[in-house]
Amino acid sequence: MLAPKAFLDALSDQASRLFSGDTSQPRAELESQFKALLQSGFSKLELVSREEFDSQMVVLARTRARLEALEAKVAEMEARLSPAATE
Repeated sequence: MLAPKAFLDALSDQASRLFSGDTSQPRAELESQFKALLQSGFSKLELVSREEFDSQMVVLARTRARLEALEAKVAEMEARLSPAATE
């Protein structure tokens, strides 16, 4: 993975080459090439989609809730065992 500054520098260099000089390419073609350039750059950053992030947040929240429930059960069991151990 590239460092953010190196990534932006590389992206800037590629964009400069794409848009430099007198180009006879239509605007739609330039936009298409620039979009492909950005997608290529973003893929190197190992980003996740918003949908994937949201689904992982749901899984994390569910896992935390289950962990808290288990911790409460363990604390309850330990509390029941403590008086029995002192008798």
